[in-house]
Amino acid sequence: QFEAACPSLSVPNASSPPRPVSIEELMETAKGVTNMALAHEIVVNGDFQIKPAELPEHSLEKKVRDIVHKAFWDCLEAQLKEDPPTYDHAIKLLGEIKENLLSFLLPGHTRLRSQIMEVLDLDLIKQEAENGALDISKLVEFVIGMMGTLCAPARDEEIKKLKDIHEIVPLFRAIFSVLDLMKMDMANFAVSSIRPKLMQQSAEYERKKFQEFLEKQPSMTLFLSFFPSDLPVNCVSFFASSALCSTAVQNQAYLKLLKWDHVNRPFPETVLMDQTRFQEIQLELEQLLLTGTVLLVTFSAAGSALVDMPGFAEKIKTIVKVLLTGMSFNLKESLATIGEKVCAEVNSCLSQHGFTPFSPERETVLKGQIQAVASPDNAICKLIDSRIQKFLENYLASSHQKSLPAIPGGLGPIQRELEEIAVKYVRLVNYNKMVFSPYYDAVLGKILTKEESQLVGKSEES
Repeated sequence: QFEAACPSLSVPNASSPPRPVSIEELMETAKGVTNMALAHEIVVNGDFQIKPAELPEHSLEKKVRDIVHKAFWDCLEAQLKEDPPTYDHAIKLLGEIKENLLSFLLPGHTRLRSQIMEVLDLDLIKQEAENGALDISKLVEFVIGMMGTLCAPARDEEIKKLKDIHEIVPLFRAIFSVLDLMKMDMANFAVSSIRPKLMQQSAEYERKKFQEFLEKQPSMTLFLSFFPSDLPVNCVSFFASSALCSTAVQNQAYLKLLKWDHVNRPFPETVLMDQTRFQEIQLELEQLLLTGTVLLVTFSAAGSALVDMPGFAEKIKTIVKVLLTGMSFNLKESLATIGEKVCAEVNSCLSQHGFTPFSPERETVLKGQIQAVASPDNAICKLIDSRIQKFLENYLASSHQKSLPAIPGGLGPIQRELEEIAVKYVRLVNYNKMVFSPYYDAVLGKILTKEESQLVGKSEES
């Protein structure tokens, strides 16, 4: 039914036999995926920037490049030292500089365009060179002035440094180095300018590219592991709204990504480009879970004296964050250290505000409770985790609303961090839904129809 309604999208049968794929098809597919990944990165990563390529220090590519560049500049220097000087290489460089400067101009820069065309008239420059009347220094001075006019404010310092170079060959080299930076600035400006328009078009573009990928690889397993194996009860009810049901199942699937075993399970194809981002969010939530649990245990042990004490919760969060950063450690040992630090901070704050510090016995109890957080069966940790997951689920369900859902009890001390993570997570999820919901709906439609048929069959038998 879905394919009939939307013939431009088709979901291949996971049981289809594999077909031979040519090298040309693989190369074409790889190119399409690369372009899709780039567009996706520009849209979802607000900090995306084009950066200059840097070859490894001792790589063959860098050695070859350096040798070729040195030979070129040595040749230029030799030509300029001839008597009379030969300007063939220098004129070619001026031609490249001219093209670079013209590429920075906008349609309205008529006066600047005329100036560049007039001063860097290559035919006239060649005539002056042949007649011994060429003044390279004057041309370079014009170039530097024009670069200062066209560059971003961030490059003013580089332009200033150019004016302090008086030898012509090093100056040419420095000019091209700054022009490369200006081209990169222009490219990044273009990226930021097209991002709003790209956001509107990228969902269709990614869906189209993904469909092309599926058509070339019809035997691939299509993200079936993405969906929960146990559908919500209301979703298998014959009277359930299919739209609401599909959304609920999809939201549960996205929540599963925050508990994903990245080592032993392949990540679903439709979220593969964002695997690193989901992993980062997963690690942030794991750290926040431990932080929230330690805070709750500490407040419970200290009573009301510390709950409203200004700055205390932030100090504890800093301690936990510093000792858990990276998560590549022995958790039990880290929690033992955290217990020591937390007890010291608790006693310090109690003493400063006129309260009785913890006795050695109470310290031992608190340290034991903090170390117990390492257990998978720790009741407090499981409680905090379930409330974090419930908050994220509620946020997904109401993501079309401007306001965030209410923070569940016990999560107040980590509210700011949780909301920041939630906003980042839901933005990622919503964009993925924009792109792939038609595929998800098609798969879920078949599953739900099957479930409903079974329920109807059982109802008739009874």
